Amino acid sequence: MKLLDTLVPNDFRAVVTWPLRRFYAGTFINCIGIGLNLSLFVVYLHNVRGFSEGFSTLLLALSAVLGLAMSPLWGTFIDRFGPVRVSLAASIFDAGALVYWAFIHTSSQAIIASLLLAVFGGAGWAPGAVLMARLVPEEHRQRAFGVNFMLVNLGIGFGGLISASVVDLRHPGSFEILYLFDALFAIVASIIYFTLRAQGGPVKNTNTDENSQLAGEGWRTVLADRRLVRYVIAAVFLMLGGYGAVDTGLSLFVVNNLHASVHSIGLIFFFNASTIVLAQLSMLNRIEGHSRARILALVGVCWFSFWIILAASLAMSKFLAIALICLAMVIFAIGEIMLQPVGTAMVNEMAPEHLRGRYNAAAGFAWGVSGSLAPAMTSVYFSFHFGNWWPLGTGLTALVGSALMLNLRHSLSPKEDGRLSAA
Repeated sequence: MKLLDTLVPNDFRAVVTWPLRRFYAGTFINCIGIGLNLSLFVVYLHNVRGFSEGFSTLLLALSAVLGLAMSPLWGTFIDRFGPVRVSLAASIFDAGALVYWAFIHTSSQAIIASLLLAVFGGAGWAPGAVLMARLVPEEHRQRAFGVNFMLVNLGIGFGGLISASVVDLRHPGSFEILYLFDALFAIVASIIYFTLRAQGGPVKNTNTDENSQLAGEGWRTVLADRRLVRYVIAAVFLMLGGYGAVDTGLSLFVVNNLHASVHSIGLIFFFNASTIVLAQLSMLNRIEGHSRARILALVGVCWFSFWIILAASLAMSKFLAIALICLAMVIFAIGEIMLQPVGTAMVNEMAPEHLRGRYNAAAGFAWGVSGSLAPAMTSVYFSFHFGNWWPLGTGLTALVGSALMLNLRHSLSPKEDGRLSAA
């Protein structure tokens, strides 16, 4: 009990009411579905359905760009119709697209299905972030977002374990089953979110007339907020030096540059997921009341350290290199568990209630940009045989993000920067 009190303070447990528990349950269930087919897009198209690697990767890039383009529109929808309605509609259509995707056989079917998934997946995490901000008082949002991130990784981890035990390249039906279950989990999660419709409706701007709700004027207000714009720019550099690079190039580097077994990749990511689940609650206590801008700058330093260790692994034996990378992935995960709650809490502290959907969609823009640019940047390194320099270049990109986050601190009020939350 003392350990529970230490990890989850009494004042936070008091705000974990039944609506918030339902929200967390929806997050966990939805992420189990995501974990079932995470990173299987190209494998499914190329190895299962027989499309060329070029077609598969080009379709992945096109989907990423379309999802990025849809993000502002989803932000507008969230502010107009509320996060629950948007989440419900996006989940239902996304589930339908997953069912269609499970049974594609021609290139035209693949294009249609992938574009549908990109459109309805473009809502991303923004509806959930807006709903969470309404369910939790301001002083507890950072911790609430952190717990949610822990459940995201726990759900994805469970989904990955199920996928590993079911999927088989020799049996296309195993992939069909995964995508059908992903659709089912999405529907179940959306039903849970729908029970929160009382807290997830639209919020009117009481300070201006109805014309201020127009999408153009709403986005003009958002883009005029220099704090948010500077945050998004800094976050783009952080993502390019973090998630974007890890998702697109780490496996390639381990197999082709370190000449390690492909099975070692699973071990490396196991250390990542385990650290997030085990350390999230403790880290939330450590960062509470500290400058959010400085914490986000520290994220870039953690990720820079990861890339330096990865570069150093080239001079080691395979066994020692993999062992060191596993430990480095713990450092990377520590950066993750600081970034997720702090960045989301900062954005929602900046956002006026009636524009919260647009603010969260704008923050999500950094993820979309990094997801689109990181593959191209990684490709340049490896195509021109500079793969050994890729970790160093990526680490320096993360440090640029750190510097920009530190500079952002001067534009934030103590409340926005999280320095008043401890009081």
